[in-house]
Amino acid sequence: MSDLDGMTAVVTGGASGIGLATVHALTAHGARVAVLDLTPGDMPYGFTADVADDASVRAAVSGAAEALGGIDILVNNAGIGAAGTVEDNTDEQWHTVLNVNVLGIVRTTRAALPHLRRSQHAAIVNTCSIAATAGLPQRALYSASKGAVLSLTLAMAADHVREGIRVNCVNPGTVDTPWVGRLLKAAADPSAERAALDSRQPTGRLVSADEVAAAVVYLASPAAGSVTGTALAVDGGMAGLRLRPEPAR
Repeated sequence: MSDLDGMTAVVTGGASGIGLATVHALTAHGARVAVLDLTPGDMPYGFTADVADDASVRAAVSGAAEALGGIDILVNNAGIGAAGTVEDNTDEQWHTVLNVNVLGIVRTTRAALPHLRRSQHAAIVNTCSIAATAGLPQRALYSASKGAVLSLTLAMAADHVREGIRVNCVNPGTVDTPWVGRLLKAAADPSAERAALDSRQPTGRLVSADEVAAAVVYLASPAAGSVTGTALAVDGGMAGLRLRPEPAR
């Protein structure tokens, strides 16, 4: 018997990257999982949804709850990236990213709350980022959106703790996902850029999507029954460690 046997989960942005790894991890632990994505593909419980559109989200969450027989776990993972300083992104880009990364969580949670309130074990896990707590170059817009996700997570945890709904977030470092792969391909020197991304994490490598998914499963599981309002870093030590340079050989 697995720790999530009999539980149901909804994962937004679950068709690729961290979301897909999370779907696989939740399923492996016994949960039945619905995927909300722009292109859910052939997922057993796949629902087309655009988190930037409220009607789309409400219809997909309703369909997922009906198909699963309720919702115990919501993973707000859908998001988009952005590169540049405050000079580089237009107002339209700011509105687009904040609409997806922040309001997308609002819309999906708002639609799922009536179902979560009926659960004996309700948990929400938001995908945040190291960008919420560390100043990264060329990530002004993305960092602002993830800073909002961190604050939103804490506010949601306070609002819903007495309803029996726990709310936490994961703060990944740079994760080896298709989005990062596209950034590397667009770089002038992809190999050098990859090496730079690897080296800025104390472990010396990118975080894997499976490692982030494992953290999500923990926060969603009964094992974390006393954990709420927490940001769990999965960043190779990037947030807290300050290593001295390696001695010359």
